[in-house]
Amino acid sequence: MEDLDATFVGLGRAVVAAALAGALLLLMRQPVPRRDQLGGLALVALGVVIGFPLFTALALKELTSAHGAVIVGLLPAATAAMAVVRAGERPSRGFWLASGSGLVAVLAFAASQGAGAPQPADGLVLIAVALGALGYAEGGALSRELGGWQTICWALLLSMPLVAPLAVTVALTRDLSGGTDAWLGFAYLSLVSMFLGFFAWYAGLARGGVAKIGQVQLAQPVLTLVWAALLLGEHVGLVTGLAAVAVLASAAAAQRTRVEQVTLRQTDGPGTGSARGPGCVAAAPRPPPVPPTP
Repeated sequence: MEDLDATFVGLGRAVVAAALAGALLLLMRQPVPRRDQLGGLALVALGVVIGFPLFTALALKELTSAHGAVIVGLLPAATAAMAVVRAGERPSRGFWLASGSGLVAVLAFAASQGAGAPQPADGLVLIAVALGALGYAEGGALSRELGGWQTICWALLLSMPLVAPLAVTVALTRDLSGGTDAWLGFAYLSLVSMFLGFFAWYAGLARGGVAKIGQVQLAQPVLTLVWAALLLGEHVGLVTGLAAVAVLASAAAAQRTRVEQVTLRQTDGPGTGSARGPGCVAAAPRPPPVPPTP
């Protein structure tokens, strides 16, 4: 963010990742997604290919990382809420209690690190959180059908008619005279954050459930400062260590709670929505078997 344009970073990394995604899909000879899956892929693209990267990049031009962590700490809870709406999951009260405890720990930790008072750019982070949660929940549900790496690859390609022209325009009109460190950071965002990282993330969401696995994000603000200490020499004190223990305990507790999966199916007749969208109903549970009459 110090040396490269924020809009270029937010959109340009998706273009690089999309080129890799197209090559991989072609190499692995993956079938084209069904028509009823395109709507879900569009939501994934809106959430994690465009929305979250772009709005966080714009916000970090104005906010410190500690301040931004206060708002991003809402992402696990937002992901769980989206899991209810988009992925047919029904977390138990114990899950919400564990998730809420982790959220409190994250917010208290970020605030203790000097996050500061609310700022106008907080709105950008809130938009990023909402769109990121949508992309996570929709991608986790789609990954049960398409596979984890296939989901992010198709979402990247689907977004290119919009993203690529914008990224090229920004690249031609903005100052991109960043140093080696800036371009290495951009390469990492393109290869790992926008591409390879989603292979494991969506596979995990599909196998373990969006709501539960989404709570792993509770560790993100703490891990950010740990990496800052390892890579930038920043000091990590006792408060960070205590926060890490509280956050990880909350995430572990969430994994031990019950989350029901509501089976969704398409309604009969043409023109119905996808398995996660409008026009769908929850499959009625089968009644218990009637014992034979003596």
